[in-house]
Amino acid sequence: MMTQFVTILMILLAIGVLILIGIFFYFLKVWVRAWMSGARVSLFNLLGMKLRRVPPTLIVDARIRAVKAGLDLGTDALEAHYLAGGNVINVVQALIAADKANIKLTFQRAAAIDLAGRDVYEAVRTSVNPKVIDCPDPSKGTTMLDAVAKDGIRLLVKARVTVRANLERLVGGATEETIIARVGQGIVSAIGSSQTYKDVLENPDEISRKVLDSGLDAQTAFEIVSIDIGDVSVAGVSGAREVANVGALLETERAEADKKLRQAEAEGRRAMAIAAEQEMRARVQEMQAKVIEAQAQVPLAIAEAFRSGHLGVMDFYRMQNILADTAMRESLSQGDEEQKKDSKNE
Repeated sequence: MMTQFVTILMILLAIGVLILIGIFFYFLKVWVRAWMSGARVSLFNLLGMKLRRVPPTLIVDARIRAVKAGLDLGTDALEAHYLAGGNVINVVQALIAADKANIKLTFQRAAAIDLAGRDVYEAVRTSVNPKVIDCPDPSKGTTMLDAVAKDGIRLLVKARVTVRANLERLVGGATEETIIARVGQGIVSAIGSSQTYKDVLENPDEISRKVLDSGLDAQTAFEIVSIDIGDVSVAGVSGAREVANVGALLETERAEADKKLRQAEAEGRRAMAIAAEQEMRARVQEMQAKVIEAQAQVPLAIAEAFRSGHLGVMDFYRMQNILADTAMRESLSQGDEEQKKDSKNE
């Protein structure tokens, strides 16, 4: 029994030794590279990385880069960032670049920037070497800003904005699109406050200075270094199809609308006058009908006077003679008037 127990124990011991030898040779290359680079990592740490499903080679390479650059980064922080879904190599490169450029950047902030979805290494490079962005963004289909001065002249403007990444506001700060939108709005507003388009053409730097003094980089991930007016021109010039003088066009359209309004009002008054004229003619016809009706009552009244004895035969004849004399005088007077007209025409 004792012999069997010893035999089993020896076998288990041999298996354990073989496992340790296998682990040693499995991590030997990584361990030696770390040891030779001065970034020592124990075999137990390498074994723990493997058990935690963290690639030891990646963590060791990142630590070697950091140590060679004079940074002291432990494997625990690198592992934690990897397990959180971060880009370990990118963060280490960003820390090295920031250290060489004398930019204060901690591992916690770099990891937070990386986990926020930003390229922390590119952010450090932008902080060291400012980048230039076009305003407006040509990729959006617009190549020029459209602004109108107070004199009504349309101007087409293109600006170039130089920005530097602000590492303190990179997490939670607005992106380049916000910078482009704010700068575009500021340029349009500044041109709109100019008295004439000539002021803009003569001093485009005044526009950029006004925009730059507006603090457009607040709550953004960038710091605006400069705003330069790359191109400014009058719309409609140099073969452009757009209308140049928007103010004159608007005045013309307003005058045309006023003219149509006045014409409509005059047409309304004319229609009312025609209606009033037709109404008066109808009233004249009505009055004439009443006169004819009254004249028709005269013979009836005479007949009634004969029957009642209020009118005699001689009275009737005298009345007929008076009517005949009146008719004769009217015909003579009309003849005299016609002769006078003829003499005048001759």
